[in-house]
Amino acid sequence: MSSVLILGFDPHVVPGTDGEALGAELDAELARFADHSLDASVALLPADASAVSAAVAALTERDWDVVVIGGGIRKPEAALLFFEQVVNLVREHAPGAALAFNSGIGDTFEAARRRLPASPASP
Repeated sequence: MSSVLILGFDPHVVPGTDGEALGAELDAELARFADHSLDASVALLPADASAVSAAVAALTERDWDVVVIGGGIRKPEAALLFFEQVVNLVREHAPGAALAFNSGIGDTFEAARRRLPASPASP
């Protein structure tokens, strides 16, 4: 079974976001992964200095086929240096994983699916 790690900031700690709504969207995406027999895990990173160690812990938990880096890490200009750091952490701690990027929580499944090898059972 293919494995996908989704890295993103915890929406409950990011100012100006509706953590409950984003959490519900994320749960719906995780259900989509399960519906397609894909093993997906989420690492919701704190928005503080411990984010790097949390990312490394998630990346080294197992071998990942794909790591999706969420838009909350990629899009805000203020997070640019952290995004760069996360990309390099993936390269260092999950070198066999493909990188994928979503445009929002609602297309996380599609982002990961683009980077997974096609299988005969794939829809």
